[in-house]
Amino acid sequence: MTVELSSQRPLRTLKRKVIGRLFGAMSILATGLSVVVLAILLVDVFRDGIQEVDGEFIGSFPSRFPERAGIRSALLGTLWMLSFTAIIAFPIGVGAAIYLEEYAPNTWITRVIQINIANLAGVPSVVYGLLGLGIFVRGMMLGRSILAGSLTMSLLILPLIIVASREAIRAVPPSLREGSLALGASRWQMVYRTVLPSAMPGIL
Repeated sequence: MTVELSSQRPLRTLKRKVIGRLFGAMSILATGLSVVVLAILLVDVFRDGIQEVDGEFIGSFPSRFPERAGIRSALLGTLWMLSFTAIIAFPIGVGAAIYLEEYAPNTWITRVIQINIANLAGVPSVVYGLLGLGIFVRGMMLGRSILAGSLTMSLLILPLIIVASREAIRAVPPSLREGSLALGASRWQMVYRTVLPSAMPGIL
């Protein structure tokens, strides 16, 4: 019986290796096929569109006449909205992560907040759009403005920033915190001078 089991082991090992290599080859083939299709689509779009892109197209406003139409307002609006969204969301998100990781007591209120933040990260973006429409556009009378769009986008990305920042802060070794406090730093000095510089690559 022992001889039979020992003789079957090399066959099982060989079978697993063959199946593993076949699966690896199929995965590489599927990935390569996807990349090739994507490259063909990008080349086709670039080839058809590069003829229409020039300084006048980028610097002109939209128009009913195709030969005069441009993307200046859309381009500038996108840049302004991205800038305002980053200015609003980044400090609030990182500040919330610092509070939850370094200062918040381990109470049921803190745990409820953490669960809600994790759940908000999975809410569809259309829900945030409706929320922004109700609060910023109509409630605060901001209208169809860049500020209203930036505030709505900030609400959309805040849960993601908070979750990512908390993970980066949590990854900082406790020994760095203990060493900073042992040298006489206050809690805020420890966070500002030790924890944040170490966690900043993960936060960014």
